[in-house]
Amino acid sequence: MKTIGLIGGMSWESTVTYYQLINEALKVKLGGLHSAKILLYSVDFAQIEQYQASSEWDKSAEVLTDAAKRLELAGADFIVICSNTMHKIAPQLQQAFHIPILHIADVTADALLAQGIRKVALLGTKYTMTQDFYKARLIARGMEVIDPNKQEIEAVNRVIYEELCLGVISEASRRKYSEIIKRLKKDEGAEAVILGCTEIGLLIKPKDSALPVFDTTRIHAEAAATMALDVK
Repeated sequence: MKTIGLIGGMSWESTVTYYQLINEALKVKLGGLHSAKILLYSVDFAQIEQYQASSEWDKSAEVLTDAAKRLELAGADFIVICSNTMHKIAPQLQQAFHIPILHIADVTADALLAQGIRKVALLGTKYTMTQDFYKARLIARGMEVIDPNKQEIEAVNRVIYEELCLGVISEASRRKYSEIIKRLKKDEGAEAVILGCTEIGLLIKPKDSALPVFDTTRIHAEAAATMALDVK
């Protein structure tokens, strides 16, 4: 079994979910008392969020590069960044160490294509929804990515940073997200929705969505368990 190097804390709320899902997946694959070999480096999200807000991505890259190098030195065989947004700097990070990064957008694309999904709505932070670093990897695989409108982007982003990252689960926010998903299906023809922030799965479950849900936290965690066992 390979050792998984998790870079977490962005936020720690979803990092807890990663740990649980990876171990659950290993238990299913191996049975018995098996669990995953995991190293976790948890960053201070207040620092990372400040760098995001001020567009100081190079500074956040320095923090995550240091984390990844420490995990590599400690024996990790590959890196899992427990955040969609911070994959913006994944190419920059990968140049600084030798072990691979399991990219969240790539494994999400695999999951979508396996279900024949070609036209997908994307919810996430404003950075993930409006910038190309994430969507481009999906488009390169032949998918059409649909963004919410400007007002919806602001609403989705606010809930992530002001509620979900603080552990606040609001019924009003759940209804708002559900309404946005319903509109993206009706007006834009989306075939599925990507929960493209690792906290959104804390709020939105399949029953809350008019579209099939692709929860990136679950997809990424299960892919990490598979990679740890070299199972294809």
